[in-house]
Amino acid sequence: MTLERDAATNVAKVLSEALPYIRRFVGKTLVIKYGGNAMESDELKTGFARDIVLMKAVGINPVVVHGGGPQIGDLLKRLSIESHFIDGMRVTDAQTMDVVEMVLGGKVNKDIVNLINSHGGSAIGLTGKDAELIRARKLTVSRQTPEMTQPEIIDIGHVGEVTGVNTDLLNMLVKGDFIPVIAPIGVGPKGESYNINADLVAGKVAEALKAEKLMLLTNIAGLMDKQGEVLTGLSTEQVNELIADGTIYGGMLPKIKCALEAVQGGVNSSHIIDGRVPNAVLLEIFTDIGNGTMISNRKRV
Repeated sequence: MTLERDAATNVAKVLSEALPYIRRFVGKTLVIKYGGNAMESDELKTGFARDIVLMKAVGINPVVVHGGGPQIGDLLKRLSIESHFIDGMRVTDAQTMDVVEMVLGGKVNKDIVNLINSHGGSAIGLTGKDAELIRARKLTVSRQTPEMTQPEIIDIGHVGEVTGVNTDLLNMLVKGDFIPVIAPIGVGPKGESYNINADLVAGKVAEALKAEKLMLLTNIAGLMDKQGEVLTGLSTEQVNELIADGTIYGGMLPKIKCALEAVQGGVNSSHIIDGRVPNAVLLEIFTDIGNGTMISNRKRV
């Protein structure tokens, strides 16, 4: 009985702590990029779905954008199609693009939708091609070495960048109490398909919706300083300084720039969250402790 009472007391304490945050975010839109380890563990997948359903139940409007790189890689391997990457981006020819659409717009998207719905949500799966949700153009990649007189333009195929977001569609779904789940496939002016980095899509969707938060689930504890300590709260000015002094580099740089651009584009705050932690999203939204690194437009103290 004592153990049961202690457990009940802990639940009451958590709910009490969450109440001010719930009141603060009621009616607000939060864009969550879902990917990495959080998509691979059954426990984490279930926790994520429950987090999203709970958010909607208390009056918050989650919009989910998902990745699926490992799943694409697995199918390409089974089909004996070799994968090539340039600057971390998958070279996407017509054959690879067919696989990307099949995996992201089909299996991965519908698996997430089914998972959320099985926990009481009303999720609807979309790709950027539905009602031209994610308008895109071909991404131009250039590379220059000291011996070159001009940059080399590299063709990486059907890889795109976002030029526009159909917010009317998303707002209609959100107002109808649906949870949009978006696969990061864009559509070009002539109806062509583009494979787009999920972080970038999430950032542009958050900007277009003027979201309260952009939350990027990752496979690390957050942005770390040179001593390996997690930086929990940063201004945009501090982030630019960390990029300039080399603290932020390599594979983390595109993700941080995406979070930074979202804040500069009108999102209240961006969060780099450790998706390996159970209930990572709820920890960040509803507790004093948080989970990861927050970037906002607050002034340096």
